[in-house]
Amino acid sequence: MSDLAATQGHAPVEPGSLPGVDNRKFGVWLFIVNEIMFFAAFIGLFIAYKNTPEMADFHAVLEQSLGIIGTSVLLFSSLMVVLGIAAIQRGSQRGLRLFLLLTILLGAVFLGIQATEFTLLHEHGFALDTSSATSAFYVMTSFHGLHVFIGVVWACGVLFAAWRKWFTPQKYAGVELFGLYWHFVDVVWIILFMLIYLI
Repeated sequence: MSDLAATQGHAPVEPGSLPGVDNRKFGVWLFIVNEIMFFAAFIGLFIAYKNTPEMADFHAVLEQSLGIIGTSVLLFSSLMVVLGIAAIQRGSQRGLRLFLLLTILLGAVFLGIQATEFTLLHEHGFALDTSSATSAFYVMTSFHGLHVFIGVVWACGVLFAAWRKWFTPQKYAGVELFGLYWHFVDVVWIILFMLIYLI
């Protein structure tokens, strides 16, 4: 059983765990479910102020182009993660390192775009304490930004492991675990983007 799991790039099932379930993946999925509940609460709060006059004034100064660029950057970063996993499956250590590095850079670019947007909003007089509507926006997007930052730090750790050649075509679960988290962060942003900029 352990030999079969190893050849598929997954950790063997520990005694007492669910059959066929990687404990680490199960833990990441539990974490994701927990974070979904947090984001659902923030989204609900934002929706509650969606049709208020304060939100209309706030929405008028939002730079939609920044939202579009940021979304494109995150989507492209998810592609880099997919390509990184495909690279290590082929045995390409260099490819894995390259795509992880690109993921890190794109994550940092997204955070830079978010910081730029916050700065522009402040210049227009919309701060965290300006209104309940702006508070909902800042709390929700900052919470997501925190997750992107955590993902960038995690990716740096995975890149370090890749430099040490800890991953092989038979053992790359650590990259997959990071990929699950990063894709979750990207999917959440797509929902936030549509809610903030399009609806």
